[in-house]
Amino acid sequence: MSPTFLPMLGHTRGNRSAATCHFKCGNACAKDVCNTSTNNYFRDIADTALSRRALLGLGGVAAAAVAIGVDVAQAPEAAADFGGFGQGGGKLRFTAIAPVERTVDEVTVPAGYTWEPIIRWGDPLFRKTPDFDIENQTARAQAGQFGYNNDYLNILADKGSTRSGVLVANHEYTNEDLMFDPAWMDDDHVDEARRIAMAAHGLSVVELRRKKAGTKWEYVRGGARNRRITATTVFAVDGPAAGSDLLKTKDDPTGKKVLGTLNNCAGGTTPWGTVLSGEENFNQYFQGTATGSPEDSRYGISAGPTERGWELTDPRFSAQNAGYENEVNRFGWIIEVDPQDPSSTPVKHTALGRFKHEGANVRVAADGRVVSYSGDDERFDYVYKFISRDKYKPGNKKHNMTLLSAGDLYVAQFSGDSPASEIDGSGTLPADGAFDGTGTWLPLVVDGESKVAGMSVEEVLVYTRLAADKAGATKMDRPEDVEPHPTTGKLYIALTNNTDRGKANKKAGADEANPRAGTTSATSNRDGHVIELTETGNDATALTFGWNILLLCGDPKAPASKLYFSGYPAEKVSPIACPDNLAFDSKGNLWISTDGQPGTIGYCDALHKVTLEGPDRGRVEQFLAVPAGAETCGPVIHDRDDSVFVAVQHPGDGGTYAEPTSLFPDYVAGRNRVRRGQAYAPRPSVVQVFSSRANSGAGRSRGARATTADAS
Repeated sequence: MSPTFLPMLGHTRGNRSAATCHFKCGNACAKDVCNTSTNNYFRDIADTALSRRALLGLGGVAAAAVAIGVDVAQAPEAAADFGGFGQGGGKLRFTAIAPVERTVDEVTVPAGYTWEPIIRWGDPLFRKTPDFDIENQTARAQAGQFGYNNDYLNILADKGSTRSGVLVANHEYTNEDLMFDPAWMDDDHVDEARRIAMAAHGLSVVELRRKKAGTKWEYVRGGARNRRITATTVFAVDGPAAGSDLLKTKDDPTGKKVLGTLNNCAGGTTPWGTVLSGEENFNQYFQGTATGSPEDSRYGISAGPTERGWELTDPRFSAQNAGYENEVNRFGWIIEVDPQDPSSTPVKHTALGRFKHEGANVRVAADGRVVSYSGDDERFDYVYKFISRDKYKPGNKKHNMTLLSAGDLYVAQFSGDSPASEIDGSGTLPADGAFDGTGTWLPLVVDGESKVAGMSVEEVLVYTRLAADKAGATKMDRPEDVEPHPTTGKLYIALTNNTDRGKANKKAGADEANPRAGTTSATSNRDGHVIELTETGNDATALTFGWNILLLCGDPKAPASKLYFSGYPAEKVSPIACPDNLAFDSKGNLWISTDGQPGTIGYCDALHKVTLEGPDRGRVEQFLAVPAGAETCGPVIHDRDDSVFVAVQHPGDGGTYAEPTSLFPDYVAGRNRVRRGQAYAPRPSVVQVFSSRANSGAGRSRGARATTADAS
């Protein structure tokens, strides 16, 4: 691709690939910040009548509530459906690996472990689907093959079995530079190339099998539950905005049926066994109206031609085509898919609001209502919470699949407990020794009524960002995964980074929940942080909370950086930057996958374990590193099964079809080369890391690691 189409070329942070910026989020960092609102981004603790002790449930009445109000992240029968990978036990033992230089083209795992790909881009899901042939791709073939750039991942073992299950993965976006021979991308083939890309988006559901517990899973070609969901799959729309005039198009005058899902990032598995997926950077696929609008601007939609050019192949991707003015409003939702029923119609849930969802994760409150959390992954955007109207019914999947259709929507406002003078943007700890405070869930829709002046319920749900601006939500540093702890109920929020905080024209300076700001690498938030949030009385339906910063990320070897690991000595942790996806193991430890370490601290993206309790709280240990150019996604921790799974996304980004910078995942020079002898194409894949002891003679655990120079 010509540099003309890579605005971030030469302007990325550190060593981040301009191709990643271009294809993943439409060069968001090269464009103006979408949130130009002047809502209060921070409120001092003195402005609220609620004390920190009351919010944290430390008073007598609230303390009693903690003792009797027990929440669960997933119901017992759901844990059984996952093959018993619930709480308790835990035997994943490893010695942390050293950080891996960003040029190393290898999956690096600890001693005693090995790795193998389970499924790769282009692998056929169905018996009649052709084998992958990079030189002879078609949209029809891709619609039956594993999609591109897998992000969210789960491995769901069948109930009562350790030998069968399903894999569910999102496919976030495509990189045509690596997918197609540029000589083929002429006027005769450009429409087909776009349709191939459309078919490579969405989700895959794939049956798995293995010989015995603790060994490698293999995918089943032709499995009864295998399914591809793409940019043209039919979706139902439910919730209060279903049927709204804001969702109607010439193809769907009902406003209740949408074709496709786009830019699916993270997600979550519900207690009733379905999968939720977040539509994230959907704006880059759509051409806005010729005149523009405040709504379009707030979502980053512009009037000019899109860089992907899909509007030239399918008219619904341009609001300038009559009848398609609302098509973009039909994206940016949380979708729900039943991985056990390939004939079921997936659903877009409007009750959870429309924004750039990183994902959604669910817990069941003590009173039986379901609570879902989601981050809006953009600089200065917000954290949201949804509380269902109806209650969870154990074992009643049909009923439970309606729980996200009606309920109340809130957005978070954070307050700090330190004087403003102590939050100077440097990341220096305030005098009380912690970045912490309290917060409130501000109402957007409650009991079927809008709580935002001047906006109807439909407008709040379709233009949720504007509603949250009016409500006074706290501008955060790219909130991504929001995960409830499976036993304590505490929330963990990954905030990837934000180098624009504190700049004069961005209307948001440092605050205690986002304490780093500035224009230099030493002071700006290039490396991100993680917040731990405790809802009042440990009640998932509470509308107040306490919070603290668990990690202020970075490389301890960079002396100018201000880092914080909950009091654990910084010199004893693995370097970590740009936290993205979160997971937990059976002992309750937090696992963090990263997206952007090559561009900030110079190391390959990685997966880290973080201790949450005891004297080692805040200890970060690196478990693996992904290859050059790749991002670590997923992850799934089955430590009782001696396995860890990650989705390796965009390996070799920054390379080209003719000159790739990665040979992942096969690393065989002659294997899968195109017939004209050009270089091998890297293939995004799902990888299983497992104990070498349980899989003697299988997999890879190389001592020597290739660099990209060796690979290409």
